[in-house]
Amino acid sequence: MVMALKKKPVTGMKDMMPDEMEIRDYVIHLIKETYKTYGFTSMETPCVEHIENLCSKQGGDNEKLIFKILKRGEKLKLETAKDEADLVDGGLRYDLTVPLARYYANHANDLPSPFKALQIGNVWRADRPQRGRFRQFMQCDIDILGEASNLAEIELILATTAMLGKLDFTNFTVKINDRNILKAMAAYCGFKEEDYDEVFIILDKMDKIGKDGVAEELCEMGYDRSAVDQYLGLFDEITPDVSGIRYLKEKLGDCLKDETADGMGQIISSVEAAKECDFKLQFDPTLVRGQSYYTGTIFEVTMDDFGGSVAGGGRYDKMIGKFTGQDTPACGFSIGFERIVMLLLENGYQIPSKRAKKAYLLEKKMPQEGILKVLNLAKADRAAGKQVLIVNMKKNKKFQKEQLAADGYEEIVDCYRDSIMEL
Repeated sequence: MVMALKKKPVTGMKDMMPDEMEIRDYVIHLIKETYKTYGFTSMETPCVEHIENLCSKQGGDNEKLIFKILKRGEKLKLETAKDEADLVDGGLRYDLTVPLARYYANHANDLPSPFKALQIGNVWRADRPQRGRFRQFMQCDIDILGEASNLAEIELILATTAMLGKLDFTNFTVKINDRNILKAMAAYCGFKEEDYDEVFIILDKMDKIGKDGVAEELCEMGYDRSAVDQYLGLFDEITPDVSGIRYLKEKLGDCLKDETADGMGQIISSVEAAKECDFKLQFDPTLVRGQSYYTGTIFEVTMDDFGGSVAGGGRYDKMIGKFTGQDTPACGFSIGFERIVMLLLENGYQIPSKRAKKAYLLEKKMPQEGILKVLNLAKADRAAGKQVLIVNMKKNKKFQKEQLAADGYEEIVDCYRDSIMEL
């Protein structure tokens, strides 16, 4: 019995319809053009990465979602395999940051310093599909490698927000924090360093379960109630701006380094002064971001229309050193490409200055000289910048024209053998 072939894509994957592809192609073009004006250069890494790199405890929960690839040919010996390492040697990348770190470690001598990288490509995660989230999706990253100063953070935020502004987004907020501020607040309230990651994972739920929910979970984990109350009480006293940072600098004393607080203030004031579009910039001491590779500044873009984040990133100064043995300053920002495209489609976004579209409908059994005449007319139209479609007339020409008009063809020309030579 022949097995029936399946028409639908694999769960968590999606087919792209022409209307969506038109938006996607435009957004990719806009991203590249915008980021290039900030000095970023395009690069690319393979979609398959060494399994050792993907499982290096730098990707947080993403490492649980890897699509792993079996060894090939003679290397795959199912009958003698004892553990996963005998079966697997590669995997589909779950983000673009780990491959970028490997790329830079391999090519640093041939790259400028600092290196301003732009990478756009598909990534894969064996995650539970939901609105705006798929198992295969496009990521768009910009990263600055080799720049230790806050200039990296400032440029990344300015470039990313400028790009969002060009897509007519205005109701978004850039939230910013620093992992070192998170640690300083925890240390001030008496939490042990080895408990930080667990505390921060629970803190990261603040927007979902509220302060009371966070307090309850921390106490359930065995943390001292007075420490929990003192810790969460700090958040009530912090304003979401430079004043809030100054307050923490004074309150936390030796727990918070001056350079961390001053650097955060510099980033916020610089971005406010130089931003190219309208958005809110907010210091958010509850911002955590899950990836364990972040070492300093972290940021996230939330959008009112979406009710969640559409971009995020931060500083990861220790990752490249895992490959080279020598730490390299690194900071990046990733746009949630799929979520951006979804919002544009839902809002009926129209691509600006789209090409005029013209269609020629050929009468059935059009003679060769008539077809050549239409081909030459179409050639002239394309040279003038138009998008041209040549198709044969269908029996229901009225319905055919309605479909073409719905697809954006403003000019539709009927081509009959008796009249075509007069065009």
